[in-house]
Amino acid sequence: MKWSNAGANLPVLRGHNAALVLDLLRAADEDGISRLELAERTGLTPQAVSKITARLRGDGLATEAGRRASTGGKPRTVLRLVPSAAHAVGLHLDRDELTAVLVDLAGTVVASRSRALELDGAVPGVIAAATDEVRALLADGPERVLGVGVGMPGPLDHWSGVPGRVTGAPGWAGVPLRDELAERLGLPVVLDKDTNAAALALALRGRPDGQARGTGAEAAGGSESGVAGGPKAGVAGGPGAGPPGDPGGPEAAAGAQGPEAAEVAPGSGGSGGPGAALAAPSGLGDSGRGGAAAAEALAARHTAGAVDGAAPAFSSVPASDAPGSFAYLHLGTGLGAGLVIGGAVHRGARTGAGEFGHQVVQLDGPVCPCGNRGCIEALCLAAVSRGEIDEAARVLGTGAANLVRLLDVDQVLLGGRTVLADAETFVRGVRAVIGDDAVHVALAETGAYPVAEGAAQLVLAPLFGRMEATGSANRA
Repeated sequence: MKWSNAGANLPVLRGHNAALVLDLLRAADEDGISRLELAERTGLTPQAVSKITARLRGDGLATEAGRRASTGGKPRTVLRLVPSAAHAVGLHLDRDELTAVLVDLAGTVVASRSRALELDGAVPGVIAAATDEVRALLADGPERVLGVGVGMPGPLDHWSGVPGRVTGAPGWAGVPLRDELAERLGLPVVLDKDTNAAALALALRGRPDGQARGTGAEAAGGSESGVAGGPKAGVAGGPGAGPPGDPGGPEAAAGAQGPEAAEVAPGSGGSGGPGAALAAPSGLGDSGRGGAAAAEALAARHTAGAVDGAAPAFSSVPASDAPGSFAYLHLGTGLGAGLVIGGAVHRGARTGAGEFGHQVVQLDGPVCPCGNRGCIEALCLAAVSRGEIDEAARVLGTGAANLVRLLDVDQVLLGGRTVLADAETFVRGVRAVIGDDAVHVALAETGAYPVAEGAAQLVLAPLFGRMEATGSANRA
């Protein structure tokens, strides 16, 4: 077996600023992006960008992608992400099927496996099957695997990685699934609800807006800010700096900046300062630690909102720059919702938000597997089983309308195998019940494996400084 968690430790990614650069490299695709453009979009100095990109290149995460014509001076060298430099696994434990995907840094599925599954069967057997599928997926795969994201029906505790009384499969209650898989695989593991994973994938589909995530209030340069003007900031053109028109080659930063200059984006305030960034997106795994310990480290990264009491780095994102809000309704073997508010997955205080299918809309309705009567899930699936798709869409629309009124979201996206079987009927029916032209109702534009791909993003998103999208940076 070629893979190991030794390659999961990425010391090159030593800060939030490196993650910003990596995110922009990913967004640039094959066209690449120059160091000068990276500096402009992040608010970092060209010298700081040169230091960061030199480390990224040294670790194989970035490479040169040719040269681009300049308005004056030497053509600029452009850089691009190396998608194959690292991968993550996404695992979807559905009630009747297990799907595992291998995803590269660009979010592309490069391998997949699936098998029949009985989620309500013996728990040890399900865990063994999941372990076997991941191992088989990685048998001939890459050496650097960052971790495994798992999506399954809720309720569950995202922070501890422990399922609750899963509807229709109560035997999962209290099982330490995250730690069990981490120990068996020797890789960090993150557990989340299937609908949250799919919603995360949708939230990340858009490209970064290209703006620095700080407010820019400190951009004028503090004494150690690493931006032009500070007493210890670097000066363009110092020893090792690149030629005019190029902010510097890999060695430019060594002489271009003062010995104590920091790679600080506007608003970050330097290491440990009032606006200190989140912990570096490195160390997703550690070759010297067991899987469970590595999972704890990853979980800590997902739950930490600040460093040394500082406010989260993402707190400075202007509201006008925040991504949109939407509800993703997933109707498959069950019914649930993934909620994205202001660009971040909303889990609630106990990570139980999104149990959309178990709102009661008919007091004397049929018994639901959750124990209540008249739940939307029970009514909707009963209508589907009778072949009454219009009625199923009407019931789904009733719940969607309640959600729109409660949260004031302006997008409702539909997905799941049952919806896909007659997408037009479901979209039309839900739209009719909501009855508000200002609310966009549509089929979600997902990949072939929406939950599994989203589960992989639980591992990848923090690597690119997108922890706020996972919602994990917002834990109180």
